[in-house]
Amino acid sequence: QVQLVESGGGLVQPGGSLRLSCAASRSVSSLNTVDWYRQAPGKKRELVAGITRDGETKYADSVKGRFTVSRDNAKNTVYLQMNNLKREDTAVYYCNGDLLYYTDYGNPVALRTSGQGTQVTVSS
Repeated sequence: QVQLVESGGGLVQPGGSLRLSCAASRSVSSLNTVDWYRQAPGKKRELVAGITRDGETKYADSVKGRFTVSRDNAKNTVYLQMNNLKREDTAVYYCNGDLLYYTDYGNPVALRTSGQGTQVTVSS
């Protein structure tokens, strides 16, 4: 089954930047609305940002002005640019999105799926 794959996480110092990417594990016809979530140890998963296929965006108050979500529809990829990172941004970041693809038999499949997550650690 097709899944989303996140990449770009890592270790960064406070004030630094990272760019996360979210793409499907195989070629898809379209990647539509995508949301970024994060989960820190001992905390609930929280919505960080989201973007529709048309480019409408939303952000959690805690990241407004620091994070930017964008997309490249030609590549069916969504990005999360994270600037001025803080220690409290440390978490596993997941993308969750709606996608459409065709099976090898030509049957359309529409589903909402997630990735395995990518670790972001902000520490000096």
